[in-house]
Amino acid sequence: MDLVKELKWRGMVHDLVPGTDDHFQNNMITAYIGFDPTADSLHIGSLVQIMTLVHLQKMGHKPIVLIGGATGMVGDPSGKSKERNLLDEDTLNNNINAVKKQLEKFLDFNCGDNSAEIVNNFDWFKSYNFLSFIRDVGKYIPIGYMMTKDSVKNRIETGMSFTEFSYQLVQGYDFYWLWKNKSCTVQLGGSDQWGNIVTGIELIRKKDGGQVFALTTPLIQKSDGGKFGKTEDGNVWLDKIKTSAYKFYQFWINASDEDSKNYIKIFTLKTQKEIDLIIKEHEMSPHLRLLQKAIAEDVTKRVHSPEDLEMAIQSSSILFGKSTSEDLRKLDEDTFLSVFEGVPLYEINRKDLSSNLLELLTEKTKVFSSKGEARRMFNSNAVSINKERVIDVDYLNSNHILNDKYILGQKGKKNYFIIVVI
Repeated sequence: MDLVKELKWRGMVHDLVPGTDDHFQNNMITAYIGFDPTADSLHIGSLVQIMTLVHLQKMGHKPIVLIGGATGMVGDPSGKSKERNLLDEDTLNNNINAVKKQLEKFLDFNCGDNSAEIVNNFDWFKSYNFLSFIRDVGKYIPIGYMMTKDSVKNRIETGMSFTEFSYQLVQGYDFYWLWKNKSCTVQLGGSDQWGNIVTGIELIRKKDGGQVFALTTPLIQKSDGGKFGKTEDGNVWLDKIKTSAYKFYQFWINASDEDSKNYIKIFTLKTQKEIDLIIKEHEMSPHLRLLQKAIAEDVTKRVHSPEDLEMAIQSSSILFGKSTSEDLRKLDEDTFLSVFEGVPLYEINRKDLSSNLLELLTEKTKVFSSKGEARRMFNSNAVSINKERVIDVDYLNSNHILNDKYILGQKGKKNYFIIVVI
């Protein structure tokens, strides 16, 4: 199979070095992508690069994941408007271990010759002294060449430290080291990395006369101009502690039709024929959001698990569709709070459960401003507890407590509230 051709129809090619297409036709190729461990989780922006490695391995080539234990101490200036805080070694090591676990969900590390491999550039930089580095590497890359890079030009007026200025040399040496020691002949990455990548190509050519190649993916832009992977809460992370499986699932469900037609090509392994069929079915009944559901289910299952996907679907049904008290009881506390984030909270003591609902929702919690308002809502069957209509003001008891702490209330169709039992 032709990797470049596959990536092109999926909209995953931005730039490539001439000859890269032909290079992938020759036997098994070793290629790498670098990830800086600036956090203890990757986010969905990183997922573009992960999927590039997945396609690479599926087509019989060998993927190397470079975790930037050394470069993470420097900070990549590409696409940044200011210098990042430098991380200490303990934080970096914690981040590296967390990122490794996430990558193991996507790549096969035990499949013979094209098994994926993880390397840490700290391993070859830790004993490399400064004078040796500027002699062995720095002399091959002219200052004028370095100054032409966008990552430098965009920052030179506002300020850039020598630390960040040297980043392209460090990343360039990564490529050189992997070419020399791992027979790695291709570097992959986002289009913002092009300047750093070609520095590595230049270093290999000048230092040892070697020929290597590169391919970059486009940075994903949302159709409305917003930044991909960002929500009101910030990044959409691959770690469900940072972004719950429910919120992760909802990110894809809420994508526009136009964006989803791109996402399904980039983030799933569905074939062109399968994707064309899903888009055609979606366009016949767009209100069903079949396209968004296909992406959300595929990606959530692979990033998290089938069980997390099921929980996310159930959670979505609870908030947006028909559900029962039993469905609520299946949610763990984190998912429950994630689904009902932003819903008003009212605290009561456990002994207050002996009060009737009329008293509880007016005097104890102020859910209703008056007993008159509460009675009108009760009489019109507009009050629910844990998704069940209340027909008796003496309805509530300790059996209604979810996760030993919460009771979900509803007044009308859309106005949820949570009673926290302390």
